Amino acid sequence: MADVLDADVIIAGAGLTGATLGLALASAGLRPILVDPQPFDAQVAPTFDGRASAIAFSSFRQWRALGLGPSIEPHAQRIEQILVTDGRGAGAAAPGAGPAYLRFDAAEIAGRSAGEPLGYMLENRRSRAALADAVTRAGLTVLAPSRVERVNFGPAVAEVTLADGRILRAPLVVGAEGRGSVAREAAGIEVQGWSYGQSGVVATVHLERDHQGIAHEYFLPSGPFAILPLTEQRASLVWTEPTRRAEALRGASDEMFQAHLRRRFGDFLGKVEARGPRFVYPLSMQLAAQLTAPRLALLGDAAHAIHPLAGQGLNLGLKDAAALAEVLADAMRLGEDIGSPQVLERYARWRRLDNLAVSLACDGFNRLFSNDNPILRAGRGAGMALVNRLGPARRFFMQEAGGALGDLPRLLRGEAL
Repeated sequence: MADVLDADVIIAGAGLTGATLGLALASAGLRPILVDPQPFDAQVAPTFDGRASAIAFSSFRQWRALGLGPSIEPHAQRIEQILVTDGRGAGAAAPGAGPAYLRFDAAEIAGRSAGEPLGYMLENRRSRAALADAVTRAGLTVLAPSRVERVNFGPAVAEVTLADGRILRAPLVVGAEGRGSVAREAAGIEVQGWSYGQSGVVATVHLERDHQGIAHEYFLPSGPFAILPLTEQRASLVWTEPTRRAEALRGASDEMFQAHLRRRFGDFLGKVEARGPRFVYPLSMQLAAQLTAPRLALLGDAAHAIHPLAGQGLNLGLKDAAALAEVLADAMRLGEDIGSPQVLERYARWRRLDNLAVSLACDGFNRLFSNDNPILRAGRGAGMALVNRLGPARRFFMQEAGGALGDLPRLLRGEAL
């Protein structure tokens, strides 16, 4: 059968998680093929989607272990502190933090994290460029632009039909192509989810004063307002509003948007100027009923698309990639069928609980904080104040967000496969 196979693994989706998985598999001696409808050069353009991501320090270790360090480190902004405020006013412009706030400081866990920050802010185009360069240098086969039209799962092999009629065969297909995963639908895996009625307005702003590596998260009745530090004295805004207001902000003139921004942002970082395009992303939750099926594994948004609260969505996908790569590499070395239910169940068992727990936690936090209910406000304020006074609790949350707890795959520990 080996002589009629095109690859060991066909990865549908060459975004951040799919490309990371491809590199990890190749580093272990497996032969992946990446298929993506977007050409790589389009994905690295500044106007592609405008997003920046908070990368957990364990995820950053994985990219370093895969050789991306020299490409991404010059563009990565260390997050030294995170300030979380439960606000009733306009956000950063509101006076006084009051008792309902949390402060997380990387210095508190420096001894346990080898001096790592709480995380890194990195523009997605920088991550994509580094991944595309590493994929090219590793000699991986990338079919882009190309689209998966359908997938047939046989007892010993999966067949992927592309939009141009080509057929690829491999023991395993990985669905990493996002919420509308063709591979997931072909396997009959159901999803559950809901819309939040919110959208995130994303923009990059230039600051008059140095942000000092501090990320600010303001929980407001309309949704979270995040100010996330970037290099070159810039910040990424993730401004959550009900969808109708978010669309109004996208369509507003530059002058009107700047006026709204000043009222929401305040002047604690001096003059703030929005530059470049604005992007609006509807927010919703979607969870796949299962992570695997015969000859199929899901990762990233194809498995769990969650609220962007705390920036955990991409990090969950990168954890998936590290775990799946390790399971498949170990199975290959033992001579096992990497697409068998027994092998894939090891991956599902490893990732199932963490994915569900983080997804539901982000959903719950958004529902708890995105309202002005006085009873809930009193309860969450008391809870935040308590956690802020308890050093062990703060350190636990920081290590959990950094991906340093639990049974970590080797790549997340910075070790090669």
